[in-house]
Amino acid sequence: MYNPTDNKLLKFFPTEVTNKIFPRLKLVKLRLGKVIYESGQSLTHVYFPIDSIVSLLYVTENGSSAEISVVGNEGLVGIAVFMGGESTPNRAVVQSAGYAYQIPASVLRSEFNNDSTIRMLLLRYTQSLIAQMAQTAVCNRHHSIDQQLCRWLLLSLDRLRTNNLTMTQELIANMLGVRREGVTEAAGKLQKLGVITYKRGHITVENRDMLETLCCECYAVVKLETDRLAEFSNKA
Repeated sequence: MYNPTDNKLLKFFPTEVTNKIFPRLKLVKLRLGKVIYESGQSLTHVYFPIDSIVSLLYVTENGSSAEISVVGNEGLVGIAVFMGGESTPNRAVVQSAGYAYQIPASVLRSEFNNDSTIRMLLLRYTQSLIAQMAQTAVCNRHHSIDQQLCRWLLLSLDRLRTNNLTMTQELIANMLGVRREGVTEAAGKLQKLGVITYKRGHITVENRDMLETLCCECYAVVKLETDRLAEFSNKA
């Protein structure tokens, strides 16, 4: 069964804090495609994913979108509640179905304001998330769809317990902000190389080492920041 410490961020919360907030956590199921919040919406809850993945998307006025970061069991969804804003300029959508722990925004905000250890931990996580956003912008601008797909698959794998992803090519295209035909072509290349198998919305990564070889440097940069967060948390 699930436990709050299955989320790596919650795992590093000090005991005196977990004693207060863990009873306030509620385990919720997040279905694929569920919109957790829309751009400009006030955030009433924060989510700590366990085996689900949430994509943060920027949506333009004409309705097109592109992913700016992903959040899984390494972090939380809803940093705006402790960063001085009640709302956020992006949309949060469930990319991979699963479970997450939900907590009222006011509870986490109170701990952020009153506990220096929690404050430093959450700010350090926010720094890693900003680094991911910046690297995603660079990747989307300068690297091929093939490389973007490799990066996206690797980031997803790091946040799942298996090497299987349930994801349609259309949804991947929406995440990357590219045409579906481009994703179909890129996925076809990976399948021919034996890196993945794809069938009816299910992707299985067969050769992670080759996937990393084919990827641009963006994945390694983001992973380094995530690993630094774990190192910082262990020292805290």
